Amino acid sequence: MNAAPADQIRLLDVQALDVRLQQLAHKRRSLPEHAEIESLTKDHTQLRDLLVAAQTEESDTAREQTKAEQDVDQVRQRAVRDQQRLDSGAITSPKDLENLQREIASLAKRQGDLEDIVLEVMERRESVQERVAELTERVGAVQGKVDDATARRDAAFEEIDGEVATVTKEREVIAAAIPEDLLKLYDKLRDQQGGIGAAKLYQRTCQGCRQELSITDINEIRKAAADTVVRCENCRRILVRTAESGL
Repeated sequence: MNAAPADQIRLLDVQALDVRLQQLAHKRRSLPEHAEIESLTKDHTQLRDLLVAAQTEESDTAREQTKAEQDVDQVRQRAVRDQQRLDSGAITSPKDLENLQREIASLAKRQGDLEDIVLEVMERRESVQERVAELTERVGAVQGKVDDATARRDAAFEEIDGEVATVTKEREVIAAAIPEDLLKLYDKLRDQQGGIGAAKLYQRTCQGCRQELSITDINEIRKAAADTVVRCENCRRILVRTAESGL
């Protein structure tokens, strides 16, 4: 393949821009905010699960308290009715009076037991409410950190993507001036050789594989016409000759 020396030099410019695009892509993937957001999101999810469990427990305890209070109220109302019957004098039978008094005493004890249950449930509910408040605060704090890290990541994305757009446009302009067959070969080699398709020959060394060329290879390159596209015998990349090639 033949190409004007100027076009071959342009390949080095394209290569430098492609390397920069690779660096930017790596930088975008390797932002420290990625790991930070992942860790914070994991913490946030765990805290949210704990909060939901605590809220569910608080809701269950609230229903338990309501039921216990209703039980107390029912016993109290029944005790009031029995006391009213007793005070009315309508019951004259000694046995019935004894039974009624016994029931009133039993209801008083039952009411006391139920009130103790209400107090116990109220204490548990208060404890759960405190845990809900604590977890709510912690969830909010972690969410704030997630939002901050996300904002920093997005700002970095914007900066990187802006440079990518600039470099891509510059590459398009330079690549447009390179013969299609030469550019096609370069792109093919770049895909095969880890992103490096063309390298400078510097002081008899290929800057692609960093191997010094043998004297035989150097002599062959010396004999080649200026517009001949030469390749490194070691890595097969396009070798671009310059005044610094040591020929």
